[in-house]
Amino acid sequence: MLQNNFFFKRIKKFLKVLGPGLITGASDDDPSGIATYSQAGAQFGLGTLWTALFTFPLMASIQAMCARIGIVTSQGLTVTLKQHYSKKLLYTMLLFSFPAITLNIGADIQGMGAVANMIFPDIPVSVFSLAFTACLIFVIIQYPYQKIARILKWLCLSLLFYVLVPFMVKQDWLAVAKNTFVPTFKWNKAFVSIIVGIMGTTISPYLFFWQTTMEAENMNHRKVKMMVNKQMLDDMKTDVNIGMLLSNLVMFFIILATGSILYTAGIRQIDTVDQAAKALQPLAGSFTYLIFALGVIGTGLLAIPVLAGAQSYMLAESFGWSAGLDKKFPQAKAFYISIIISLLVGLSLDFLHISPIKALIYTAILYGITSPVMIAIILHIGNNKKIMKENTNSKLSNTLGFITLFLTTASAITLIYFMVWE
Repeated sequence: MLQNNFFFKRIKKFLKVLGPGLITGASDDDPSGIATYSQAGAQFGLGTLWTALFTFPLMASIQAMCARIGIVTSQGLTVTLKQHYSKKLLYTMLLFSFPAITLNIGADIQGMGAVANMIFPDIPVSVFSLAFTACLIFVIIQYPYQKIARILKWLCLSLLFYVLVPFMVKQDWLAVAKNTFVPTFKWNKAFVSIIVGIMGTTISPYLFFWQTTMEAENMNHRKVKMMVNKQMLDDMKTDVNIGMLLSNLVMFFIILATGSILYTAGIRQIDTVDQAAKALQPLAGSFTYLIFALGVIGTGLLAIPVLAGAQSYMLAESFGWSAGLDKKFPQAKAFYISIIISLLVGLSLDFLHISPIKALIYTAILYGITSPVMIAIILHIGNNKKIMKENTNSKLSNTLGFITLFLTTASAITLIYFMVWE
């Protein structure tokens, strides 16, 4: 009995630690991520499995830096830039971030509409997209985000079906292990594009802002103001590492499922969401489209408020508006109006007749190109003693951070080379 009580107390304590990092990790596997990982598996089979293992320490280190900045400063990333750096740097950051975030919102809305259309083909994608947008605007304004996220995280569990799929078909587990632990690289535009896309959708700039702001809000909402201590930072690392680990686990099994099924079946290019959904058919059978749709819609409903919220926090912090997803509309009108505008602009992209899958992959590639700028800024802040005091980056954080900066920069330059000269 005592052992059971001890066990439940440990579990309760562990779950209490989970917060912004877990939500960030869940929102990272949004429709953009699902599309990119599905395309990677379909196009290159098991050849990109190594990226799931490879990107985990990189994304965890950058998100932990952002979380530490939020905890130490008790303010968002944009406020830190505004107070300690030049306005040119602040506006450059906004210029780099906004197009990618807006396209991501539009692509996610379109992807959600497309999967809903699979279930109810008589209703146009545009109608579903409009309905999802209206629903999101209402819910974001009416309810605190933390309350919404607690519900939506359960819906995202449908993505775990991808974990089961590879065990339902014949696998060459030696090949799986080899492709997981031994990186392969192909010097061509298609492979570089998908690598940049994977890097972009796992190490996304909007998540940097979101993580920092959520940690800062948690600090500001504490009933008793506390000094930053080792326990607080250790709990943050646990939260971030668990969130990023779960995110990469889902990524790994989506690539494995699509690589095992679609690639083997000769499907090399995913142009529609129903093609991506077919990777679940060995497990879900006639429920394939329903399971896939629930996963995409669930992650979309979780990620879009994060995307729009991150962008609006950036604007609010830049111009001194009252901000907060826990505030009522009259308390933060400009903040909520900017969220509404970003969702409507994202919705308008649905009417440009771009394939949802292509739009989602383009979004990931755009993130891959813009990420190096933000990573460089975060590294500089993390090592700035004037801002971080005694809580500057550790040697390990800096090592992983600079490796991330080098790799994202190199992959972006390589992609630009292929796009211009090939």
